[in-house]
This record gives sequence, C-alpha cells and structure tokens, in this order.
Amino acid sequence: MTTSRISIGELEAKYPLYCKALQILVKQGKSCSQLRRTLCWDRLRLLNRSLPKQYKSPERLMLIIQANISAEKNG
Repeated sequence: MTTSRISIGELEAKYPLYCKALQILVKQGKSCSQLRRTLCWDRLRLLNRSLPKQYKSPERLMLIIQANISAEKNG
C-alpha cells in the first residue's frame, strides 16, 4: 500500500480549508468520535504536533467553533 506524504508547507497552505471543513462538520452535529476519523482532523492534528505554538489542536478548534455556534444561537 502506498502512503502519500504531505509537507508542512502544504499543510499550512491548506489550514483554512481544514478549519472550514471542521466548522461545517461541527455545524452538522457530528460527534467528537466522528470528527476524529476525518481527514481535516488528522491534518489539523499533524499541524498542531509539528508547530504547536502556531496552530491550535483540533480539540481546541472544535471547542471554539462550538462556542461560536452557541453564541450565534443565543445572540
């Protein structure tokens, strides 16, 4: 089986796309276990592990997105 390798530069370039995908999935009501099986979660996790000072963990991003959604509903 061939595995493709993605560079940090490619991950960084696609960071907004991964965040948007995570946001869409959270808005759809996906559970944390479902989110953990997605490509965007995996790529966000890789970025966080490689550059933790620059990129938040996917768990943290999920909480921020959930808080924003809750604030939109209440405000």
